[in-house]
Amino acid sequence: MNVILIPFAWILRMLYALVQNYGVALILFSLALKLIMLPINMKSKKSMMKTTRMTPKVKALEAKYGGDQLKYQQEVQKLYKEEGVSPTGGCLWTLIPLILMIMLYGIVRQPMTYLMGLSADEVTKVTQFLIERGHEYTSGAFPQVFYASYVHEYFNEIQAIAPGIIDINFNFLGLDISQIPDWKVLFDGSDLTWGSVGLFLIPIISGGMNFLTGKLSNWLNGSIATDDKGRKVDNVAASMNSSMKMMLWMMPLMSIYIGFIMPAGISVYWTAQAVFNMVQEVWLTRRYRKVYDAEDAEKAARAAEEEALEAERARRREEIKASGEVMVNPNTSKRKRKNQEKAMALPTVEGKLSEEERAKLKQKQEEIAAQRRKALAGEISPERPYSRGRAYDPNRYGSHGEQTQEETEVQAPEAVDEN
Repeated sequence: MNVILIPFAWILRMLYALVQNYGVALILFSLALKLIMLPINMKSKKSMMKTTRMTPKVKALEAKYGGDQLKYQQEVQKLYKEEGVSPTGGCLWTLIPLILMIMLYGIVRQPMTYLMGLSADEVTKVTQFLIERGHEYTSGAFPQVFYASYVHEYFNEIQAIAPGIIDINFNFLGLDISQIPDWKVLFDGSDLTWGSVGLFLIPIISGGMNFLTGKLSNWLNGSIATDDKGRKVDNVAASMNSSMKMMLWMMPLMSIYIGFIMPAGISVYWTAQAVFNMVQEVWLTRRYRKVYDAEDAEKAARAAEEEALEAERARRREEIKASGEVMVNPNTSKRKRKNQEKAMALPTVEGKLSEEERAKLKQKQEEIAAQRRKALAGEISPERPYSRGRAYDPNRYGSHGEQTQEETEVQAPEAVDEN
């Protein structure tokens, strides 16, 4: 652990030497870590925003395959793969700040070793010196924190024992942030001073700032969610999954809990992290929003073009339906179209049919044309009420494919011509 803790402690000591205030040094230390982690945080933010933008598509898959969970999971995984998004990419990177805080915890709980630069032997000598002056640590997990808080008071004498010791003043805003806050201070009312009440408020402020950071992040991510047509989808943050809701509450509650079991300096650091996180969220969202706005503009243009084409098709269908024009289905075979054209053709040979036969033939042609127009217009055939899009006649063909009497009548003119 020293491989990691010693460089961290060196940075914190340099910052303290610069500002001569332990609380301000922790805030600057938080800012320094935030700048160091910025490339990783940018990657995390981009992955999280991509995942949020996919929420409408995931909801559509849920509605489509809600009854088949296996199929739903397969389609969601396929969607993530097509979009190049890892569903856990945004969450995993958020664990890094926790790891860094654990590193800081190791420094804060042993300030005599890592901040004051004392060896193990010097720590023992300084501890014995303070015990002789009535400052004996009886219980708890932070003996170095307890003794380090008295070093500033006896610094000149202790310097004779440990010449290389660094003087650290743990005072910040009138509070000794090397101490552990007492959560019972407001309930027993025995010591309502700024020193005790202020320490109590530090973990509460830390939890509140972390909650605001989570809410801001969810709102900003939800504001860039769009559908396939590039249109903004509202209330995406309200529909986030249970894991995101748990994270929204878990981080603030954890910061409050840790704030009451560790020195207050940890909560000062965590509060600063929350503030810097909010600034970072706003900046990165605006940065990536420009990219996503361009993508949405392209989607909207394609959607508008498709809607215009569909509107033109609908207008053409209505126009054909009103005029009675017959549309030729491009999927109809040439042989079938040829037979239909023969059936619709008027006889050209004069004097071969009587007026009565000619009127009957024309009436039959008009009936066939009407059936075709109804089929193309999507009307229901009376002979086949469950069918749409096709003129159906149960007597169109004989039992072995022979022509029906009606088709024979329609093709009668050709028979006459051949004779």
